[in-house]
Amino acid sequence: MGKPVVAIVGRPNVGKSTLFNRLVGARKAIVEDIPGVTRDRLYDISDWAGRDFIIIDTGGIRFDEGDIFTREIKLQAEIAIEEADVILFVVDTHDGMNTEDEQVANLLRKSKKPVVLAANKVENFDKQLEYYEFYNLGLGEPIPVSAMHGRNINELLDAVIERFAPASEYEEDGDAIKIAIVGRPNVGKSSLVNALLGEERVIVSDVPGTTRDAIDTPFEYEGNKYILIDTAGIRKKSRIKEATERYSVIRALKSVERADVVLTMLDASEGVIEQDQRIAGYVHEQGKANIIVVNKWDLIEKDGHTMNTFDKAIREDLKFLAYCPILYISALTKKRIFKVLELVDFVSGQHNRRIKTSELNQVISEAMLLNPLPGGGGKKVKIYYATQVQTAPPTFIFFANHPDKIHFSYMRHLDNVLRKNFGFEGTPIRLVLRKRDEKEER
Repeated sequence: MGKPVVAIVGRPNVGKSTLFNRLVGARKAIVEDIPGVTRDRLYDISDWAGRDFIIIDTGGIRFDEGDIFTREIKLQAEIAIEEADVILFVVDTHDGMNTEDEQVANLLRKSKKPVVLAANKVENFDKQLEYYEFYNLGLGEPIPVSAMHGRNINELLDAVIERFAPASEYEEDGDAIKIAIVGRPNVGKSSLVNALLGEERVIVSDVPGTTRDAIDTPFEYEGNKYILIDTAGIRKKSRIKEATERYSVIRALKSVERADVVLTMLDASEGVIEQDQRIAGYVHEQGKANIIVVNKWDLIEKDGHTMNTFDKAIREDLKFLAYCPILYISALTKKRIFKVLELVDFVSGQHNRRIKTSELNQVISEAMLLNPLPGGGGKKVKIYYATQVQTAPPTFIFFANHPDKIHFSYMRHLDNVLRKNFGFEGTPIRLVLRKRDEKEER
């Protein structure tokens, strides 16, 4: 099932975004200085008491159907509610309860999802009268908070994680390679799923793994086992029109969290647009093995340079995915369909590759001899040694005397060195600097 999803909802100006920033802002993350990673602040990862979860911010819900922009925001919020495991309903104690709060509460009751009621902008936590009236919403006890000042957030998070399913329900079976197919609406995700599952050479399992409204589809090909994640969300027609689904990224998030390998699909007839960058950026940030799959290749007029031209344009728009192979397919005509699975096997192996410490340090030492570390303002900067501490994605710790003096561009150089010597095609790699004193080396 991957990580649970929490959607923050409420009418406008109650402090949803402030609460969102408060909940995700305290989380320590490795920030990569790589150009081209598009970050959409509508969602992020947070954690509390050992539980990780996806958190989604939504626009203020209004019920004036005459305004097309209002309708769109309401639609987006409904999609977030549909995808969420727990709803965090924010109300404003300064303004008090009003008709719009009651309308939102009615919407949430229909969803039948667990709801935590956050009474925001409380100044005096000893005066229950500030938020007492929100009991009338019929959604349980309101929890007083001040998102602006970070007060009582701990109690709020305790209430949220109490409503999650047990952690054991989110564990995954590791026998098969789990594949997520992500991309914006209409790039051909469903066509690829149907093409993969519709061939006679593919054995489709009759055991439907289910995660709430999603369906995992296990299958075998040439003796290898795979699971297509959340194919129900791809194949069934939702009551919500995909054409207006700005929150198509939410379903992608849930799939990516659970995947071993992600197929990031593009439409050859449209090229890379901002939504493609947003989804691809999330896959990269989550450290997943990734293949760029360009669909509808049959619609493109070609000459001897067409594929090279496309390669160049995609690399320019998705610079942060320079390590990913690009595969051109037609899900409609089934051209190169099963090349996808060959690449899945390959990048999965790269994603889980482990390098011996001796071999790693020999390569790093030679690289530093050929391209020495720049000086650190009078202090000689040294990297003593490196070691791989994790796979999926491959993660390396570099021990140095002054890690703060090592520029990110040099670490990018070492990234390139590792890829040149060991491959790692289709997988991000993580390089982490740690301090180690010279005395410890003696």
